[in-house]
This record gives sequence, C-alpha cells and structure tokens, in this order.
Amino acid sequence: MGTNGKPSAGADEQRGYQFGAFKGVFTPSILTILGVIMYLRMGWVLGNAGLPLTLLIVTMASSITFLTGLSISATATNMQVGGGGAYYIISRSLGVEIGAAIGLPLFMAQSLSVAFYVIGFAEAVANAVDLSPLVAALPFALNEIQAVALITLVVLTIITCISADLALKAQMLILAAIVLSLASFFLGSIAPDLVFSPDAIIPPKVPFWGVFAVFFPAVTGILSGVSMSGDLKEPAKALPRGTLAAVLCGYLVYMSIPIVLSRIVPDERWLLTQPMVMLQIARWGSLILLGVWAATLSSALGTLLGAPRTMQALSRDRVLPRILGRGYGKTNDPRVATVATFLVALAAILLGDLNMIAPVLTMFFLTTYGLINLSAGLEGLIDSPSWRPQFRVSPVISLVGAAACFATMFMINPGATFIAGAVTAAVYLVVKRRNLNAQWGDMRYGVLMLMARFAIRHLARRDPSERTWRPNILVLSGSPQTRWYLIELAHAMVGCASCMTVAAIVSAREWTSEKMRSLHKSISDYLLKRDVAALVKIIPEDDMLDGAEALIKAYGFGPIIPNTILMGETEQAESVERFAGLIRLVHRMGRNLVMVREVENPPELRAGSTIDIWWRGQQSNIGLVLSLAYLLKRSKGWSATRIKLKRIIGDEKERQEIEQSLVKYIKEQRLDVDLDLVVREQRDVFEIIHESSRSAALVFIGLREPGPEETSADYGAYYQHLIAATEGLPVALVLASQKVDYQQIIGLR
Repeated sequence: MGTNGKPSAGADEQRGYQFGAFKGVFTPSILTILGVIMYLRMGWVLGNAGLPLTLLIVTMASSITFLTGLSISATATNMQVGGGGAYYIISRSLGVEIGAAIGLPLFMAQSLSVAFYVIGFAEAVANAVDLSPLVAALPFALNEIQAVALITLVVLTIITCISADLALKAQMLILAAIVLSLASFFLGSIAPDLVFSPDAIIPPKVPFWGVFAVFFPAVTGILSGVSMSGDLKEPAKALPRGTLAAVLCGYLVYMSIPIVLSRIVPDERWLLTQPMVMLQIARWGSLILLGVWAATLSSALGTLLGAPRTMQALSRDRVLPRILGRGYGKTNDPRVATVATFLVALAAILLGDLNMIAPVLTMFFLTTYGLINLSAGLEGLIDSPSWRPQFRVSPVISLVGAAACFATMFMINPGATFIAGAVTAAVYLVVKRRNLNAQWGDMRYGVLMLMARFAIRHLARRDPSERTWRPNILVLSGSPQTRWYLIELAHAMVGCASCMTVAAIVSAREWTSEKMRSLHKSISDYLLKRDVAALVKIIPEDDMLDGAEALIKAYGFGPIIPNTILMGETEQAESVERFAGLIRLVHRMGRNLVMVREVENPPELRAGSTIDIWWRGQQSNIGLVLSLAYLLKRSKGWSATRIKLKRIIGDEKERQEIEQSLVKYIKEQRLDVDLDLVVREQRDVFEIIHESSRSAALVFIGLREPGPEETSADYGAYYQHLIAATEGLPVALVLASQKVDYQQIIGLR
C-alpha cells in the first residue's frame, strides 16, 4: 500500500512461501487441468460430439489456454508479479478499474470452481459407495452428493487455512495417484460381461458449443498456478515454465483419452449414460477411483488456494475492504479470504449441479483470458521502452488469443456474454467512481497515444470536408475564473464532438517548470469540476498579445490545429492597433475568429430567449455564424433558445422579394430559424440593432475581412467603431477565414 492510502505499485507486503516452478505453478495447474472433467465428462463429451469434433474441442480450448499462457509468460517476464495472479497482471497493465472489473468476477469464478470440483468428487464417491447412512445421520436435509460435497469442502478449507505448503505437499501425492490411474486407463479394455440395458434412458445430444462450454473449465487450471504468483521465489521464471508445461501436458492427455475411449467403447450410449466409463474399462478400476477422488480433491484444493489470494490482492488495492485481505503468520496466509471463498462455494453446492455451474465458469474464465491476452497484445503494439519481456511473444498472437476468447463467448451463449459484459462494466463504473488512484503506471496512456498516433497519421492524409466540419476552438481566456463566459460559450459550441483548448499566458520572468505543472493542474481541475472537457495550454510570455500571436502561430499537432480562435474584445485605445494586427494574423493564417463581449447584466437563458444573427446579405460570414448558432442551440444550456435571422431592408418594396427568397432557402435547407426583416426608415443601423436585440441572449454580427493593403491602424479604427457602436449588447463578432465552404454546411446562399 502506498502513501495517502493509495494502492501500492510494489509486490506483496510479504513474499509468502517462495515456491519454485514445479511445486508452485506446474503442480497446481496440471492437477486442476487433469480433474473432474477428465474423469467424469470426457466420455460424455465424446458421446455428444464424436471423435473428430471432440479432438477439435480439445484443440480449440487448449489453443486458447496456450495463447493465454504465452501472454502470461510475456507479461510475467516484464514485471515483478505480486500476489493476485491474473488480477495483478491486468490491473498493472490496464489500470485498477479494469483489474477490479475482472478481479471480482474472477474471484467468484474461482470460488464457484471450488464447488464445481467438490461436487465432482462427491458425484464420484456417490457412484462408488452407498452413502444413505451418512445422509440419514445429518441433522439437515441434503442429498448424497451435497452431503459429501459439504463435508469435503469443510475439510479442504481447514487444510488450506492451516498452511498452503501442507496443501501443496499433499498435491504431490495426488499427482502420483493421477499418473497411476491414467496408466490403468490406457492399459484397460471393456469388460465382456457388460451389456447395455435396452430400457436405459438416453439423453438427447447437446450441440457443439454446449459441449465446448462444459469442457472448457478443464483447461482453465493455469489460473490456479498464476494465482500463486505472490508465493513464488522467481515469478518471471516460474510462471512461463510451469504454465506452458502444464498446458502442453494436459493437451496430450486430453487428446489421448477420447482416442482410447473411441477404440474400446463399442456403443456411444455407454458414453452418454455412464459418467464413470473410465472406471469400467481400466485395467485396475480401484486406481481410477483413487485417481478421480485425488484429481477432484486436488483441483478443489488448488483453486481454494488461488481464490483467496485474488481476494487478498483486491483488498490490498482497496477495491475490497482491508479486513478481507488480512494475512496471518510469516507467510501471510489469507484466512479471512479463505472463509469468504468457502461461503461462496457452499452456496453453489446447495444451489447448483455440475452441468449448470460449468458454463458459468466458462464465461468468467474466457473474459479473464481475453483481457490477459489483450493486455499483452496492447503492450506489444505500444512497444514502449518499459516493455522488455524476457519471453517475447508477437502482439498479433496475443490479440488473436483475445479475439478467440471473445468470439468463443458469443458462440457459446450470446446472452450470457452480454450479462458477463454488463457485470464487468458495472464493477468498472463503481470502482471508477471511487477514484482509486493507483500509484503504479499502467498502459492506458500508451493505448491512447497509439490510437491518437494512428488517427493523426490518417487525418494528415485527408482533406477536411464540409460534411464533417466542427469548430476546434482555442480559447484565449487566461485564468478560467477571470473570463469564464468565454470557456462556457466555447464548451457549448464544441459539445462532445470536437476539441477545445483553454490557453493561459503567464509572465515569463517568473516561469519555472514546477509552476507550469502546478498551474496546468489547477486549471485542469477547475475545468473538470465544472464538467468542461478541454485541453489546457500554458505559454510563458511577458506581453499578452505576443503570447497570443505565438499560440495562434504554433499551437496544434499535425492536422489537429485550432480552426477557430475565441477571445474577448478589447477597448483599450493604446492596444487597439496591435489588437487589429492580431485579427489580421488570424485571418492570414486561415483561422476563424469569434470575439465575445460580456455585458454587466447578461440576459437569462430561458424559453423564449433568442440568438440574434444580423446578416447584411453577403456570403462571407453567414455560414459560419449559422453553424455556431446551431451548435449552441444543441447544447443543454441553450436548447430553449430560438435562432432569429435578422436583416435590415430599405423599404417595404424589398420585403416581399427578399422574404420569399429567404423563406424558400430556409425551408429547402431545413433551417430551424425565425426570419425577421426590419425596415431601416432612415435610422442608423446600430440603432436598429440595439432596439431589436436588446433582450437577446447573444447577438452575432459579422466582422469584415482586413483589406490586403489596409494598415493595422485603419482596421483598428473600424474595429474600435464596431465595438463602440454595439456597446451594452452581448455581441459575438465573427470573421470566417478558414477555407471551408460553409454554405455547403448550412445551404444558405
């Protein structure tokens, strides 16, 4: 745990047992792989799918696990893997929120796996031993399988709480028993006196993907080894060696068993109705019985070791309460988490059966596998200097593994896939709202940079079109507190579909990188609190106008440069000429300009408020002005306003001709504007504007282009007259300079 109560980037607080690759990874992985599915469901899989499809199912499932093993190997050799296994890897790669979104379902999946394996053990015992006296002696009502499963779960939980080392030592004996049972099976043959009863009920065959869903948990055992990452002496060596060896060994065994079964068993009805068909064909049936008991127990024991360590890692990162991750003893045993695992498994035992639990586990594990592969694939694509795994894997291989996982989920059960996605998304959003700011670095910045780099390179090869035009606004506001109205207006125009940058110019004499970072963070936080999505740019310059010119000339990246400059107006006589020079610079660089004045008592935005657009009939600015007005009206704050297109006419004779023309265009171009034609009657133009727009929320007025030979002094005089003539109005002066045919956007000609 880091300082200030934040999740720590380091390894576990205590290093645990210091196991090696064989004892800490291979043994729990292979014993979970060679478990209940192998003994109790391989005959059922073969009976439903037939030999060719069974071999295909085994190959597909093992391939997904092998690709995931490669991704785990790459990631494990690039970082110091702490406790939590798959959760630790995902959270340190994709962030604590995504890690939690997978870690919590993964813990549930592992806990359900304990029930899955314990029920398998109980089923095997019930098929071999008469348990009715045991059930009758129980003080509560349970069937035989539930009774054995409950007792077994209690015993295994006690062993796990005492010592993980004791549990793994027991697994070495279990491994020997499984090897002997497999030898007995491969040397066996079907008993000649076994005759299939014609009265037996033959269940209907299950479709391919249903069979795959039941089989897939057989190859998920690698997570048992990965979950022991915090108890390994050298995770970077142990995880790749132990994981890949277990996957390959399990694949060979699972490919061999259906071949032998198809050769020995003469009738597929045996495979569909006899869960213990391996017992009936083995050379020494007692070894099969011993093997199935040992395998199911070892699988349950291995998962019972892994699930609490996932919960312990979640607790250390503050995703779950700290008490759930409390460790005991020198080896930091997660006993509280073990009890939590016990309770989840107990509930599953009381509510479910083997075939019902298996597909649920498949969805959880496929989601986890998919994100592990995605993490490794994205790391490889980003190819940052920190990505230097000793075990190199092509990012394409990892991404293929991720795609295979997600595609398989949809093929098995699309509904369950969406449910799994919804659960994951819900956990992500809850954790995101808690603002668990981890102190380790993850790849999200690199992923965003990869996407940005791809987008920028392709944008650079394309010319912007009118159909996709949006204002990319550079707001010269300075400190947000001083001219918030500029930021608010720009944010309303931009919405969520374009870019906006808030720029501040600070004194260069007091400039330091530390002050820059502090001010940048201060402005960013201020904008974030007010739900304004904007970039922040700070430039050191003693003169404000010089700083503004520098920003306008240089700010941007590749094709992503501000096409619209939004700033406040100035009335200071001594700077008007220089300000006019700034306007000329914006025009020469092909940027649009919007200059906004804030009035002392701005009108309230309410139903009936208007956005007034004054148009002289020229085409230079009207397209941009209407575009900006429409964007404003789409925003939440301005949605109740009406856009009024106003035009001054000489007399009533002009009204009919102009009105017919404009109404036609407004209808053809689907413009939601009100038309208002005002007769001049010898009055001053700005007098009319004041009278007609005195209650408007915003007044758009076009700004003429600077002449090619016009001096800054002359243009400054024009600008100063315009500012004085519109005094008291919430005016926005607009100059369209970007080489875009705005008439194609709006359609008004």
